[in-house]
Amino acid sequence: MLGYLFGFNARLGRMQYILATIALAVAMTAVCFVIAQYVFQNTTRGMLASPDLMVWQVIAAGLFFLWMTFTLQSMRVRDIGWDPVCVIPAWIAILVVDHFVAGRFPAWSLGHQHQATIVGGLTNLLLFVALMFWPSGDYERPFNDAYRTPDGPSPRTSPRTDANSVAAERIARAGRA
Repeated sequence: MLGYLFGFNARLGRMQYILATIALAVAMTAVCFVIAQYVFQNTTRGMLASPDLMVWQVIAAGLFFLWMTFTLQSMRVRDIGWDPVCVIPAWIAILVVDHFVAGRFPAWSLGHQHQATIVGGLTNLLLFVALMFWPSGDYERPFNDAYRTPDGPSPRTSPRTDANSVAAERIARAGRA
């Protein structure tokens, strides 16, 4: 079921990934503008905006963005030839542990305002570079028969003898009936 929700079984090439990421960024920017416009229209002039006006919209937009991001990354990881069921949870686990270590040991964090260490930053950088620039993995393209090798005969039977005997047996059965 996760294969359908997060695209674990689909593939997305480099150029399609980059274009889909740009399209998602543009769409999320438009969604943020729509939410902000709704809040400003429903707030009286001179008053502060109430957080109650935008809570469910922001949560829905955030969940949609998170789902689409995981879907795009999973599809690209599958195209590279890696298993997204292993890579994506490992990536999340590294970032959670990194955040915990940076919070527990502030001297190891990247700065006073950051909640990450150099390990988490390098992990994000390396996976970002891999998703953007790693070539597609080798896999059989089902719709491209030009490079497909023909299937050989079954190793247990010879093609001529078995085909003739099957045809002869069918003719014999039809003649008896």
